Amino acid sequence: MKRVVCGILICIQMIFFLTLPCRVLADSPTDPGELYAKSACLLDGDSGRVLWGKEENAALPMASTTKIMTCILALENGKGEDIVTASENAAGQPKVHLGVREGQRFLLEDLLFSLMLESHNDAAVMIAEHIGGSVEGFAGMMNDRAAEIGCEDTHFVTPNGLDKEDSGGAHHTTAADLAKIMRYCVKESSEAERFIAITQTPSHSFSDLDGKQSYDCTNHNALLTMMDGVVSGKTGFTAKAGYCYICAVESEGRLFIVSLLACGWPNNKGYKWKDTKQILSYAKNAYAYRNVLEEPVTASLPVEGAVYPWGQSSAVMNTDITESRDGARELTLLLREDEHVEVKTDMPELLTAPVQAGEEVGRVTYTLYGEVCAEYPLVCTTDMAAVDLPWVMEQVLQIFLLRDPRATA
Repeated sequence: MKRVVCGILICIQMIFFLTLPCRVLADSPTDPGELYAKSACLLDGDSGRVLWGKEENAALPMASTTKIMTCILALENGKGEDIVTASENAAGQPKVHLGVREGQRFLLEDLLFSLMLESHNDAAVMIAEHIGGSVEGFAGMMNDRAAEIGCEDTHFVTPNGLDKEDSGGAHHTTAADLAKIMRYCVKESSEAERFIAITQTPSHSFSDLDGKQSYDCTNHNALLTMMDGVVSGKTGFTAKAGYCYICAVESEGRLFIVSLLACGWPNNKGYKWKDTKQILSYAKNAYAYRNVLEEPVTASLPVEGAVYPWGQSSAVMNTDITESRDGARELTLLLREDEHVEVKTDMPELLTAPVQAGEEVGRVTYTLYGEVCAEYPLVCTTDMAAVDLPWVMEQVLQIFLLRDPRATA
């Protein structure tokens, strides 16, 4: 009986150890898993590379996440002390709104907090009319900037994200484009620091310039209190768009940007927080910076018509990789463990003398999924003179000058 029990235990242990490698692989996912969002994107905030996506190029409405573009354009083209007057159009905007009255005056700075903390639709229109002259003019500025950023399928019609169409189509973006816009806001724009400061502010109080009405704004980006490292974020909702969200989060020197579109409808307001945390958990566990710069690439090339060093049977030259143009000697990329960079050397089969040390003769290219990450020059490390008439005359002259005079006696 004891032998039978021991045999069973040994079999169980063997099965456990044999299945252990499979379990380890299962714990190393290549995606975040199932999400509520119809469309999602995880972007490397430093390089701009899409790390992962779920229908990230699908064109969808984005609701009030639109306002990150409204805010950054206002910061770049206006001043905080600008006086902004409410028009009839602005005063007629639907909730969520500040509730301004036509003719009320505000500082642009205060309206930016109203825009980003409470997502007020009338504040967005006031800002748009002040910066762009009209909502239509401001939408043109938004679309121009989206094109400059590299957005591939984004069209702005409104500054607040309310669903609307014009001759260019419906107000929409993609999860990938929205992530690019957030990257611009927090990293590339000259006003990134101010943008971050506004979107991180817990609350803000202000009054209109006539002192007749006071207002209090509270930040609705709940992720700020859910985890450390949140740089910025903006929520959004319309009946057509559903719940949307965009955020930027720092973790151990990495900047991750997460965008979600169509992430549930009422009463599922919390889906966006679950999806965001799930994607960020995957990102933090799966991606790390690696130096992919290989050891210096060395090559030998025959040199046609070159002066051969004594004892050398063929004319050759050595090439070596030098430091990059900006002086960096490392190429660090945010990669999963299973991702690898391809290194390609491009150089001719034959060189023609003369060649000089430091002369560029080829390139070393590092690519990831077909996209060029970096290029470095291949340069000569030695001089190789040409066998030409001046060289021949010099050799003849040296022979005569070095001849022993007693040889002719």
